[in-house]
Amino acid sequence: MAEHSILQDATFWTAVAFVIFVLLVILKARPAVKNAVMGRIDAIRAELDACEALKNQAEATLGEIKSQQRAALKQAEDIVEHAKSEVKNLKASAKNKLNESLKRREAQAMDKIAQAEAQVIAEIRGLAVDQAIAASSNILISQMSGKNGNKLIDAAITNLGAKLNYSPINITAIIELYFPSAIFAGGFFLLNYKRI
Repeated sequence: MAEHSILQDATFWTAVAFVIFVLLVILKARPAVKNAVMGRIDAIRAELDACEALKNQAEATLGEIKSQQRAALKQAEDIVEHAKSEVKNLKASAKNKLNESLKRREAQAMDKIAQAEAQVIAEIRGLAVDQAIAASSNILISQMSGKNGNKLIDAAITNLGAKLNYSPINITAIIELYFPSAIFAGGFFLLNYKRI
């Protein structure tokens, strides 16, 4: 009777119906649930693969950036070294140009000093010649005055012709033609002849 009573119990049949329903749902829903779970697994796997690809891409980009950074640092160091070398070369070039300019200016100054010295020496010589001429003129004028002067002029005129291969007549004529005063002309001619 106990068996009979279980079969007639509504709770039993509700439990059996529930178990059958669950089994039917499991059997019917299993492929759908499996497909949903597998789809979710595939989506997660795809996301993981995408993340892995992004990670690899980020690492590659990071490697590129680090490589570019090293290259940029190397290039910056090269630029600094080149700039230092250029500064050194420019400094040496400027120093050489300055030395050349100073030497050129020194040479110009020495040339100007030499020219000034030559000019002063020429002026001193000119003054010395002028003084010598003036002194000689005074001496000649003092010696040529009177009878003694006439004798000296005649003797000079006579000797001059022999020294210059001219006859005394021609020299006297030339002197009288160009110099109206015979005393002054003789003294001047003798003075110039002695200088030559």
